[in-house]
Amino acid sequence: MEKIIFKTIVGSQAYGTNTKNSDTDIKGVYIQKADDLLTFNYKEQYEVSKDETYFEVRRFLQLLESANPTVLEMLFMPTDCIIKLEPVFELIIQARDNFLTKKCFNSFGGYAIAQIKKARALDKKMNWETERFTRKTAYDFCYIYEEGKTFSLKTYIEKNQIDPEKCGLVKLNHFKDCYALYTSKIDGQYDGIFAKSSTEVKLSKVDMAAKPMAIMYYNKEGFSSHCKDYLQYNEWLKNRNTQRYVDVKGHNQKIDGKNLLHCRRLLDMAFEIVEHKTLSVRRPNTDYLLKIRKGEVDLESIVSKAEEDLVILEDKFNKADLPSEVEHKFLNELLLKIRHY
Repeated sequence: MEKIIFKTIVGSQAYGTNTKNSDTDIKGVYIQKADDLLTFNYKEQYEVSKDETYFEVRRFLQLLESANPTVLEMLFMPTDCIIKLEPVFELIIQARDNFLTKKCFNSFGGYAIAQIKKARALDKKMNWETERFTRKTAYDFCYIYEEGKTFSLKTYIEKNQIDPEKCGLVKLNHFKDCYALYTSKIDGQYDGIFAKSSTEVKLSKVDMAAKPMAIMYYNKEGFSSHCKDYLQYNEWLKNRNTQRYVDVKGHNQKIDGKNLLHCRRLLDMAFEIVEHKTLSVRRPNTDYLLKIRKGEVDLESIVSKAEEDLVILEDKFNKADLPSEVEHKFLNELLLKIRHY
């Protein structure tokens, strides 16, 4: 059975940016028995729930070595967030400065960039919501060329009172996704445009003497992209954080303020690491960060400042007297001390 050696509340409650709707996120570290380490029973981490995760100590040290921000923060937690702290975990806390390396620029900076991308991605989904995103069919991506003009296939069918089930298509060589369109008043003469429940066009056998009505183009790639967007939209509807969506609708900047809160927090922590060789999990500017979350400031200016700070941070980390990475000898010795404690 695993022995938990550290357990702490993380996330917004640790940062001081929690609201009444915030979840309680918990992370911890455990040590597996020696027999498990030597067999297929080794488990590097497990999730109790989406809000509670534990890392085996070796995996924990690997994440620290990579300067993973979420894991690195666990070594600097406010005391009021710590639920369990065994003496053996103190060995890691005492050595925490060794994990502040130049890798922190890529990890903290990379996470900050990811938050900007997530913040902006909401714009697309909110536009979908405004337009009441609806599922289209392959017919919506077909267009007709006739006598120098183009029409949607649906418009063309309605205008000419054509039954698509009585139409036939013949592929045009050297014209990608283009077809000669034929029609007939006789049932069964042609095979129709699309098979039922299919997004693939149907080709028909046509008499050599028959004359096509028009040329049809099927934007198959556009339809495929639409289907992908539709699936993403429905997945977003199912999983979206309702309160965050309401907040964004309230300030109407179409940028997720919570993502930018984390972006600003991560950059501020990176400055602390490179300038003071430490970091504070409990943020000193929580009021300002919460204003960012609520959209009470210009969020585009937050993005612009973040992009400027990334350039500054890269220069500072390049010039800093921080180690490039954690020494493997130190990591091995620390892990052995913990295993033999």
